[in-house]
Amino acid sequence: MKIVVAYSGGLDTSVLLLWLKEKYNAEIIAYCSDCGQGDELDGLEAKALSTGASKCYIDDQKEEFARDYIFPMFQANAVYEGRYLLGTSIARPCITKGMVDVAIKEGADAIAHGATGKGNDQVRFELSAAALAPNIKCIAPWRDAEFRKQFPGRKEMIEYAEAHNIPVKASMKKPYSMDRNLLHISFEAGALEDTWYDATGEADRDMYVLSVSPEDAPDKPQMLQCLFEKGNIIGLQTEGLAELIAKLGDFAVQGEKDGYTLLTPYGVMRVLNALGGAHGIGRIDIVENRFVGMKSRGIYETPGGTILLAAHRDLETLVIDRELQQTRDTLIPKYAQLVYNGFWFAPEREAIQALVTESQKKVSGEVRLKLYKGNVMQAGRRSPHSMYDEAVATMEGGQEEAYNQDDATGFIALNALRLKANARQK
Repeated sequence: MKIVVAYSGGLDTSVLLLWLKEKYNAEIIAYCSDCGQGDELDGLEAKALSTGASKCYIDDQKEEFARDYIFPMFQANAVYEGRYLLGTSIARPCITKGMVDVAIKEGADAIAHGATGKGNDQVRFELSAAALAPNIKCIAPWRDAEFRKQFPGRKEMIEYAEAHNIPVKASMKKPYSMDRNLLHISFEAGALEDTWYDATGEADRDMYVLSVSPEDAPDKPQMLQCLFEKGNIIGLQTEGLAELIAKLGDFAVQGEKDGYTLLTPYGVMRVLNALGGAHGIGRIDIVENRFVGMKSRGIYETPGGTILLAAHRDLETLVIDRELQQTRDTLIPKYAQLVYNGFWFAPEREAIQALVTESQKKVSGEVRLKLYKGNVMQAGRRSPHSMYDEAVATMEGGQEEAYNQDDATGFIALNALRLKANARQK
């Protein structure tokens, strides 16, 4: 038997890799999607092979993840339950697609994942796999009673890893479950399962990875300008940008336009993450409703995504027709729910995406933002497709031809008809 395992090198996937090999007497192929985990991938291949894998694929999906998943989702302004920017959720279909491609290439019998039987990721992985490769079996060790009996908690998993010389970062002192990608990093479990626990204090100062505390952010705000084309940021302009790009060092500039540095979607997200993180932007602490029926508490850092959403929403107010915007906005909760619940490859998500894409045709222009101590403040927007007409909107006189205020009398009278009729019924 040959199994492709979604492998991160963390506690859960390291343990289950060896456990699957022993239980099924199988050849294990480790699959890791590089969707922006940074230095978490250092030494990963050697670790996978020493843990028992016959091969280890490290699939560079960073650009694909930004271009085909993050950007389309932010065109829809998708936010789950009003706060969560879906950082973990949107990575799962991208990872599953890469893993399925490897499984087909290797002629594997199954894919396996380390998502727990209580979480959302098991659903996301398996629904995505069902849509992409319905004949490939999915193995979920956390839903195997034998696995749960051997590993009733993280304590036993840490002990197992230590006994088999598998290095892991988790400990019982800080047993956070962490998930990182280009869009965000999440923290769950351990002390965070107490919803009254304050994770902003000194004890957890070192937990955060992508951002400084807003209290420690610079006292001087930073101005940032974003250049959009059809709903996507294609260029950025801010003080010290060239130096920042050189420091990040893992993507190339695509050119220059009207003072803006042009970047690929991956480059945009890298810069926005760095800028947002430096100013303490994008930290949230929430209790959310999981698809499987329970509530869970999580802490998320999404610095670049928070800036991207603020900029995109702001430009849309200038260029999108009111009724079109409201129609699209009615679909945001449904779209976000589909992403959160694992239905990225479902026909209804693709249909909504088609409407979103249509709505973005005129979302081109510039947005200016001020980044300051955890805040993203709008400071201007302009576009060749602007629907704003100063002659119509002005409070000053002399523009009666553009807007005759007398016309509002009939408009109000007609809209009041049903309200008066309703009042007479009482």
